[in-house]
Amino acid sequence: MAISIVRLGSTRRRGEGVRLGTVRRPPRGVPKSQFAKQDWYDVWLPELAPSAALMKRTLKDEHGKWWPVFARRFQAELNKPEASRLLDVLAALSHQTSFSVGCYCEDEQRCHRSLLRRALGGRGAIVT
Repeated sequence: MAISIVRLGSTRRRGEGVRLGTVRRPPRGVPKSQFAKQDWYDVWLPELAPSAALMKRTLKDEHGKWWPVFARRFQAELNKPEASRLLDVLAALSHQTSFSVGCYCEDEQRCHRSLLRRALGGRGAIVT
């Protein structure tokens, strides 16, 4: 039992379980009926995606210093009650079943899913 952190759209691994899409928007040009079949996600969970305002503010940074600012602000969003409760639920579920959490970004080190990995681990989740 564990949470896998994945890139949405990648081929599912054996035993990965239900895939949660922690993204602000569904994949472009893909019918809703195909989201799971095409390995995007089974359940959409935009509440654990960075807010549109955060994305707009930090991705315009021309000096390459956006990541630390983004990470700090996204952590503040995760500390809000709604997101915090969702993280607690996912951490508890990780001890009972396997599932995955993901985003579209290619590089996990510069993606909010790396911050989700850390936040879930900090709440006692089993994360692979």
